[in-house]
Amino acid sequence: MRKSILISAFVSVAALAGCMQTDGERALAGAAAGAVVADATDNNVLTGAALGALAGTYCDDAGVCR
Repeated sequence: MRKSILISAFVSVAALAGCMQTDGERALAGAAAGAVVADATDNNVLTGAALGALAGTYCDDAGVCR
């Protein structure tokens, strides 16, 4: 159950990050989304924010959020 929530959260972050123009904007949106998802699933919020920021920063480089 938790894996499906986290996977859908990262897909949502990638989709949202496509609306942003710079890596910094995508990192902030990813960090916010990662923190919210981590809190909702009773995980470490700081870790969720860090993973979300990384996903937001590099999604454009990976071609996910174009």
